[in-house]
Amino acid sequence: MIIEQISLLLISLLANGLSAMAGGGAGLLQLPVLLFLGLSFSSALATHKVASVALGVGATLRHLREKSLDRRFCLFILACGLPGVILGGVLVLRLPESLTIFSLGILTSSLGLYSVLRSQLGISAEPRHRDTVGLLIGGMVLSLIGILNGSLTSGTGLFVTLWLVRWFGLDYKSAVAYVLVLVGIFWNGGGAITVAWQHPPHWQWLPALIIGAIIGAYSGTHFALSRGNGLIKRAFETLTIAVGMKLIYDGCMLFG
Repeated sequence: MIIEQISLLLISLLANGLSAMAGGGAGLLQLPVLLFLGLSFSSALATHKVASVALGVGATLRHLREKSLDRRFCLFILACGLPGVILGGVLVLRLPESLTIFSLGILTSSLGLYSVLRSQLGISAEPRHRDTVGLLIGGMVLSLIGILNGSLTSGTGLFVTLWLVRWFGLDYKSAVAYVLVLVGIFWNGGGAITVAWQHPPHWQWLPALIIGAIIGAYSGTHFALSRGNGLIKRAFETLTIAVGMKLIYDGCMLFG
């Protein structure tokens, strides 16, 4: 029992520390471990979703010291994404997994490769698309990502990170801050409530996962902020490609 709790704590520390540096992807490590330890997919998903809210809490504790978030832009991201998150949370336990996960893996890997090929992408802020049409298009895409966030297990925070960089011209450090605070707490919170309402999480494992997430997220955020956009960009690219390959593999196994 003690070894199990320590293992969960360490996995949560690692997964959320990496996620805090890259702007998403904690489920790459955390969810497979929960499945390996014997939880059903529904129970593991609900447990992971609830624990993932702590990622946003840990990152928020660090980002509050920076005071770098624009309140109106925060409300825009929440208004666009939360309805999709709830819809995705309702659909997740009703949709076939194999094709969706495989397709998501291809798309996620492509995000990382795109960032690699665009060497200057996200290194400095170049605000754009803040007019009505730009906000409308940007908000529609955020709504679609919100549906993915509610219905899938990992990697969707990385989608938001790259979209904020590519469409709205944020640098990686600012984009990750918005993702960890807004997606981490509010989007993940909405998804957690929706999924947990349909299937209860494994409550006994949540304390270790939550403690690990808060400490890991705070530490990862602090390290990323101290090193700047170059490190965050590399972390994003590494984790998106890794998450994508993992999802492709999972999708192939489900096809089999």
